Amino acid sequence: MSYLRFEKAVMTNLEESLHREFLRTNRSGAYSASTLVDCNTRKYHGLLVVPIPELDDENHVLLSSLDCTVIQHGAEFNLGLHKYQGNNYSPKGHKYIREFDCDVVPTTLYRVGGVLLKKEVVFHHYEDRILIRYTLVDAHSATTLRFRPFLAFRSVRQFTHENATASREYQEVDNGIKTCMYAGYPDLYMQFNKKNEFIFHPDWYRGVEYPKEQERGYASNEDLYVPGYFEMDIKKGESIIFSASTSAIKTNTLKTLFQKEVEQRVPRDNFYHCLVTAAHQFHNRKANDDRYLLAGYPWFKSRARDTFISLPGLTLAIDEQDYFELVMKTAERGLREFMEGKPLSVKIYEMEQPDVPLWAVWAIQQYARYAGLDKAFEKYGKLLQDIIIFIKDDKHPNLRLDDNGLLYADGRDKAITWMNSTANGKPVVPRSGYIVEFNALWYNAVKFCALMAFEKGDEKGAKVLEDLAVKIKESFVETFLNEYGYLLDYVDGNMMDWSVRPNQIFAVALDYSPLSQEQKKSVLDVCTRELLTPKGLRSLSPKSGGYNPMYVGPQTQRDYAYHQGTAWPWLGGFYMEALLKIYKRTRLSFIERQMVGYEEEMDYHALGTISELFDGNPPFHGRGAMAFAMNVAEILRALKLLEKYTYQK
Repeated sequence: MSYLRFEKAVMTNLEESLHREFLRTNRSGAYSASTLVDCNTRKYHGLLVVPIPELDDENHVLLSSLDCTVIQHGAEFNLGLHKYQGNNYSPKGHKYIREFDCDVVPTTLYRVGGVLLKKEVVFHHYEDRILIRYTLVDAHSATTLRFRPFLAFRSVRQFTHENATASREYQEVDNGIKTCMYAGYPDLYMQFNKKNEFIFHPDWYRGVEYPKEQERGYASNEDLYVPGYFEMDIKKGESIIFSASTSAIKTNTLKTLFQKEVEQRVPRDNFYHCLVTAAHQFHNRKANDDRYLLAGYPWFKSRARDTFISLPGLTLAIDEQDYFELVMKTAERGLREFMEGKPLSVKIYEMEQPDVPLWAVWAIQQYARYAGLDKAFEKYGKLLQDIIIFIKDDKHPNLRLDDNGLLYADGRDKAITWMNSTANGKPVVPRSGYIVEFNALWYNAVKFCALMAFEKGDEKGAKVLEDLAVKIKESFVETFLNEYGYLLDYVDGNMMDWSVRPNQIFAVALDYSPLSQEQKKSVLDVCTRELLTPKGLRSLSPKSGGYNPMYVGPQTQRDYAYHQGTAWPWLGGFYMEALLKIYKRTRLSFIERQMVGYEEEMDYHALGTISELFDGNPPFHGRGAMAFAMNVAEILRALKLLEKYTYQK
């Protein structure tokens, strides 16, 4: 029995199948995404979506979808599915689906009368190429397949509409055609491993509708261009492979290439393997061999804070130290360029955010736990030293070290923390001054670097850092701990934010905490009572003013809800780490039950991965991006910690 398998009853019920999405990626940032029934519901969906650096920094939908039609005795059965205006679905090919399985590769089984057709899809690891294998499992008479490609050639943030500018020209290539709708775009090569006939029959399919965009308050209609269709006969037991790419391929290699891609896949046969596969989807390699982690799909790029928070979970937690070092090599270059006031040569956004260097230290700290202090010092000792000096010398444009040892940052007019939603040009949550997680990370960084200095014989340097840590600890408790036993979210002069927010959990979860054991227990208890959900920690307690847990509606409405009660799994990872640090093995069963809430997501929203955020109230519906790196990373890291405590003697 497959771990991710759906029977006919689910697949033919659009209320059940349309909200379930599937994502396939390669290492270049290209992807293929749709719903289980191949009905695109987002403008970001597409069979081949690729970055085109020559145009802009966005991904572009080249091939939106490919409809397959089974022809027998002159009767046509179209297996495609599109939503049009007025809640009309056509041609309703989902009714032929018998089952869907993605244990190894996404596989759909169609039954049309006596015809049993299997479709398998893979995305090439290192090329912008989607491969689809159609196998005629059973048929009682002569069968023909017709393939009709729907083209978009547009940015994921835009729509295409019928126009006279779009080129209808095409050229025949090996077992297929190449075409390009607009200047500046690469050619799209559509090829098969078998000779076929291409019938040029250009037309626009008008009024294709994307309900996910409607839900989000955006425009939701577009027209798609179909240049014609391919036809070929297929015999029982035969497989036909389709390739769509920005480059040509020798079609006699498609069969071998497809099988090679299948063999490289990690089976999604359990929760852990799903997360490992999901972790690899965020890998991104540029032409100059720089390595990155994308913050999420389908619209996120590589962001500095997300990179350092995600890095340990997406690499070390699955025993991939080499990839940690490759990504850190690129990220370190960008961080050093920022600290030295140079233009960035890396494609990592938001390097200027004030907590980024602190998260870099935390990531290296996790590396030290995995690879050892000696190895960490050898590779990153100088970087750690430079970060501490950079912060102590007030060289960051928005990070000031005050006499009390705490870090001050101005976030009144611009969002500077992970709670970064804005409305009308202003932060929705204007966190400013002494920010609780900044200073928890600062204390942790100073203590960790003091340990590194001491271990390497720099007793004088270690003493300076330890003295600073004592000052930070005293000021932290005095500034943030209130009489109700939890931590203020930020303090700016006389302004104190008493909202119960999850940012205080870091003061408990980090290896070095300025809080006493009793204080940590008190903070943890408040987080458990007011913030914990099956999908992570809420961004705001229901008891606090402004609680808005439902991430729905138009953009502005969602901006105001983004960090005002929604639940975030990555925060749940730190919560579970805090729980293990305080209560050790006595909370193992509780954490295992918490993991059930995440495992439920494997077959409900985007298969095998974790959505960006969740509603803060039941039924905790997944929202936002279909896959989010920090969430996958922290669940993997929590699983690693859980394993450590489970087998600890």
